[in-house]
This record gives sequence, structure tokens and C-alpha cells, in this order.
Amino acid sequence: MQKKNFTEVKEFIFLGFSSFGKHQITLFVVFLTIYILTLAGNIIIVTIIRIDHHLHIPIYFFLSMLASSEMVYTLVIVPRMLSSLIFHYQSISLAGCATQMFFFVILATNNSFLLTAMGYDRYMAICKPLRYTVIMSKGMCAQLVCGSFGTGLVMAVLHVTAMFNLPFCGTVVDHFFCDIYPVMKLSCIDTTINEIINYGVSSFVIFVPIGLIFISYVLIISSILKIASAEGRKKTFATCASLLTVVIVQDGCASIAYLKPKSESSIEKDLLLSVTCTIIMPLLNPVVYSLRNKEVKDALHRVVGRNIS
Repeated sequence: MQKKNFTEVKEFIFLGFSSFGKHQITLFVVFLTIYILTLAGNIIIVTIIRIDHHLHIPIYFFLSMLASSEMVYTLVIVPRMLSSLIFHYQSISLAGCATQMFFFVILATNNSFLLTAMGYDRYMAICKPLRYTVIMSKGMCAQLVCGSFGTGLVMAVLHVTAMFNLPFCGTVVDHFFCDIYPVMKLSCIDTTINEIINYGVSSFVIFVPIGLIFISYVLIISSILKIASAEGRKKTFATCASLLTVVIVQDGCASIAYLKPKSESSIEKDLLLSVTCTIIMPLLNPVVYSLRNKEVKDALHRVVGRNIS
């Protein structure tokens, strides 16, 4: 009978940004603006890569996949969050919460491993230029993309299955979406096993890509230093700087959010970290890869000039 009582919770209620009171309208405007810019930026990247044949190479194929994944990633979280800023204390069913967490984990993991694929592409292009076109074939690119998504799928099934087999007593989520720790806190029983799973999955998703990208970049830098001309070294390094910037910021944010000691958690810090990871970070990709990438800017100018003429 006691176990039956554990499973009586049918829905959760998000507290979201209710502690911000009258400032929630300001937050709504700010977050909506960022969301629109994120969608617009990623749509432009995907469209430009599809239209301009100069960008029909592996690195931009991966970039278009990353931009598409980022759009869906924000779609899973941001619209409901924006709605909660207007209509307070919104509820979500247990099934809806599980679905949101499932896609959140899939897409976050997918994004991380797509960045790893991009790092591998840069390694092949710079360190193995004569074999690049043979190794980085369409088949290999498709395998890397499918592998990224498949890894996300496995991590999501592991997380969600473990989480939603827990009995829940609480109904109020101190967050604006079904993130792992805020939902875990609502369990009636000890969650040590779930915490171990979270640390294991988070460590894998964060440190495996970081490790692989670090190895790639050590080899890339050693190759760059062998380039005779300073201009050649500068141009080659510039092609890698954008990816390195995104990896450092994204994985740094994720490691603080999901690997920090439990004693250091607080509602305010968790909200700030989640806003950074789920709202601000997705805007970083189109900004870095459009405003700082010469090839994308040149492609954009060609497309715009073609349409004007």
C-alpha cells in the first residue's frame, strides 16, 4: 500500500522564475529576443550551407547538423519556459516531463559528440590532407552523425528509465524544465544510484569529447607549427579557433552544472547555469560560426548578392 502511495504523483509544477516577481516580464522579453536570434541564426546557417556549393564539405555538413540539433534542443525547453514567465506555476504531466528530459539528454549529448566529429574533421584536414577526401567520405560523415545521435539515445534511455522508475512524493520542481537534479530531488527514496548514473553519464558525455578534441588539437597545433609561412599558420589556426571556443564554453558550462558537488547546489545558481546552457549557449554557435567564420560570411554575401541581382 505504501508503494502505491508513492506513485500517486501524476504531474509536476514548475516554479521557474517565480522568485523574480515583477521582473519576469523583462526576462520574457530578453529570453524571447535571444530565442528568436538563436532560431534565425541557425536557420541562416543551415540554409546557407545547403544553398552554397562552396560549403558542401564535411566540416559544414557537421555544422548544419549541429545547427539543426541546436534548434530542436531549444524548442524542447524554451517555449514552455517563456510560457511559464507569463502564465505562472505551469504544470506538466509525468509522461510530458519524461519526454522533455529524454529529448534534452539526447540533443545535449548529440551536440557534444557532433563537436567531436568536427574536431576529428579538422584533424584529418590539417594533419592528413592527402587522405582527407578518401577518409572523410559521405559514408564516414553519416556514420559520425548517426554515432552522435545513437550515443545520445543510449544516454537518454539510461537516464530517463532510471529516473522515472523512482517513486515521487513532491510535485513542485524548482526549475523551468525537467532537468535531472530538480526532478531527482522530488523522489521519496534514496537516489544514490541515480546520482551515480548521472555522474557516470555526465562524465562520459563531457570528458570523452573533451579528451578526443584535446588530442586532435595537440596534433593539429604540432602540424600548424610546421607550416613555413606565418600567414599560413594564422589562416589554419583561425579555422580551428571557432570550434575550440564553442567546446570550451559549452563543456565548461555542462561540467559546472552536472558535476559540481551536491553541497554546492542552490536554486539561484542552478537557474543561472541552466539559462546559460540552454538559452545563451545555443546562440553562441551561430554567432561564432557566422560572424567569425570567413567562409560562411563569404557564402552569405554570395547568396545575398545573387538574390539582389
